[in-house]
Amino acid sequence: MQRPPTDREILQRIHDRSLDKFGRFDRNNPENQRSSKIYVPIDCDAIANDLGVDADIVFGRLYYHLDKKYGYTQDNGAKVHLFTMAISDDRHAVHFPMLSAVLAELQQSWFRFTVPLVISGIALAISVISLVCGGA
Repeated sequence: MQRPPTDREILQRIHDRSLDKFGRFDRNNPENQRSSKIYVPIDCDAIANDLGVDADIVFGRLYYHLDKKYGYTQDNGAKVHLFTMAISDDRHAVHFPMLSAVLAELQQSWFRFTVPLVISGIALAISVISLVCGGA
């Protein structure tokens, strides 16, 4: 059984696929492919395919979990969504700057966990080698 992708893996895939679209947006160009600079439409099917999971897994994680976790309400009552069903004519869109911030935080947390683990593993290996070679 394949393990489900992590939040970091899902957001990284979305970020990699959407970065160019986000940067190319031009408000003055009438041929814009989307209605907002901040909200970038995504293709849940393509992202799920990249990750080797069903598209409903990606959609569900974004809509039911990540948006609830990272979305917020402003002082004036306006809701800011990480993932929204639709913005104007755009379907399934992510708030790209927020996604980038959340991804950076998840990557930093992963790094803070992984580096000490690797260092501990190396220290353990050196200790075992010392015991084996020192006893010979």
